[in-house]
Amino acid sequence: MLKVEGINVYYGNIHAIKEISFEVNQGEIVTLIGANGAGKSTILNTISGLYHSKTGKIEFEGRSIGHLPPHKVLALGLAQVPEGRRIFARMSVEENLEMGGYTRPGGEIAASLEDVYQRFPRLSERRKQIAGTLSGGEQQMLAMGRALMAKPSLLMLDEPSMGLAPLLVEQIFEIIRELHAAGTTILLVEQNAQMALSVADRAYVLETGKIVMEGPAAELLEDDKVRSAYLGE
Repeated sequence: MLKVEGINVYYGNIHAIKEISFEVNQGEIVTLIGANGAGKSTILNTISGLYHSKTGKIEFEGRSIGHLPPHKVLALGLAQVPEGRRIFARMSVEENLEMGGYTRPGGEIAASLEDVYQRFPRLSERRKQIAGTLSGGEQQMLAMGRALMAKPSLLMLDEPSMGLAPLLVEQIFEIIRELHAAGTTILLVEQNAQMALSVADRAYVLETGKIVMEGPAAELLEDDKVRSAYLGE
C-alpha cells in the first residue's frame, strides 16, 4: 500500500533522514520506533507532503506522491494524526471534525460525523465544547476523529500516547486495535516501544535517521538489543 524507497531529508545542512526505505502492506499495523530525534516524525511529515525528499520515491497504492502537496495526499486516502494533536483550540469539537472532512463530498460529512461519534462517544457528548478545554485524552481522540473524517485507507499516527496517563494510553491503543480490526491500515510512530510492538505486525527501529533493525514486531519485542535500548530492560 505504501512504499518508501531511498529518501533523504535535510533541515538546512542537517541530514535528518538517511536513505530510508520501508513498506506498509494493506491490513497491517507497522510501527517506527526509536529515541527522540531519530527522525520518526520527519518520515511521516515527508510522506504527508509537508517536507520533501532530495532523493528516492514515495508511492501510495502504486501512485507516486513524493511531490504532491499535503491536501492532495490526504484526498488520496492517506491521513496523519500529528504529534501534539494540533487541534484547532478555539473551535468547537464538531467544527474540528468538519475541518477533517473537507476533502469529502458535502453529502458525506454528516454520515462521517456520525461514524466518528459512534466510535468516540465522549466527542459526541462534547460536540459543542471548545476543543482547547478538552482533557489531553479527549484532544487525542479528537485529533484521531478529525483524521478519520477523511475516510483514510491508511492512517498515520504520530506519538498518540504522548503526555497521557497510563490508563488513557491503554484506551488509545484499544482504539488503534479497533480501527485496525475495522480494516484501516496503520503506520504508527510511537516512543512507547512496548505498546507499539505489542500492537504492530511489523516494526522498524530508527537511530539518527537510519533504519538499524526491522522485522516482525513480536520478534523485536523479545530481542535483547531492543529490550535494552527501548524497553528499559
